[in-house]
Amino acid sequence: MDINAAFDKLQQNVNASPEAVTEARRRRDLFRGTFGSEDDVEETVPSGSFARGSQKDPINDVDIIVVYDETEHEGWGTPGPSAEEALTHVQDRVKALLGVSEGSVSKEVRLTRVQNHSVKCWLDDPDAKLAFTVDVTPALRVDEETLLIPEKNSSCWIQTAPEHLNRVIAERHADWNKFVGQVRVVKRWGADQQTEMKSLLLEVLALHHLPKETRSKALARFFAAGASAVLSPVEDPAGLCGEIQPDLDRDAAARHFTKASEAAWRAVEAEDRGETDRAACLWRSIFGDIFPEPPGGCSNGNGAKAVGGAAASVHRRPIRDAPQGGQ
Repeated sequence: MDINAAFDKLQQNVNASPEAVTEARRRRDLFRGTFGSEDDVEETVPSGSFARGSQKDPINDVDIIVVYDETEHEGWGTPGPSAEEALTHVQDRVKALLGVSEGSVSKEVRLTRVQNHSVKCWLDDPDAKLAFTVDVTPALRVDEETLLIPEKNSSCWIQTAPEHLNRVIAERHADWNKFVGQVRVVKRWGADQQTEMKSLLLEVLALHHLPKETRSKALARFFAAGASAVLSPVEDPAGLCGEIQPDLDRDAAARHFTKASEAAWRAVEAEDRGETDRAACLWRSIFGDIFPEPPGGCSNGNGAKAVGGAAASVHRRPIRDAPQGGQ
């Protein structure tokens, strides 16, 4: 079996469809254009995995940050009620500009809800299982890559640097054009594990531990490094927000990485020996049936039980490759 072709098919199965990407971009850009025209707004910043091109299928949400002119909003950025006031201001403007009943620009937002840092806006039926949302976060500019955003629960404003992560991920992808695609693959693997690992946690681990290599060796090295890395705090690359997932069950996560690492290295060794069917079956044991099965199946010595919680029985439709998000 051609392992490169098999990894191409895995990538296709992890990617969102071109139609989903196009619609997500349209909805995000609707918000960016609408808020970018407001008199008190300095700029809008795409954020989240869709902005970085690392959003796996399905695309359930996109994120934007609205950077306000602080001279137009006295008191914003200081501890106290201004944090919730900023979020309420965004909620009111979303309703006025884009609400289904009163939107002056477009009538697309069905429901808004103030969260801790952002306003979540439902553009689909809120009761639908995969209802699409746009998360809008108000902010003040501190410097080139640092923003101040509200935190409703603490009545404070905190520093964050989403543009820093956007930049370093883009730099890694410019150096290796498989990088963000493999981040999507890693995220899909993480979503199939019984231990919850946040998407951002896996993306930051990939930033540090997914090397420029063949895809098989890059993933094997990633899983091996991840088994140790998750036992220590995985922190915001910009050094502002601390640990990404403080409630992570580190021991359980390490076990998932270890199992995947062991199978991945066996797959690499089998591929090096020319046993490509066995290599494919070992990768399939990690990723489930989104990794193609060789023509002869995974029996007669090629088989391997699913490891690390891979969803081997879940059928994924093959789709065309396409750019995923991006600014």
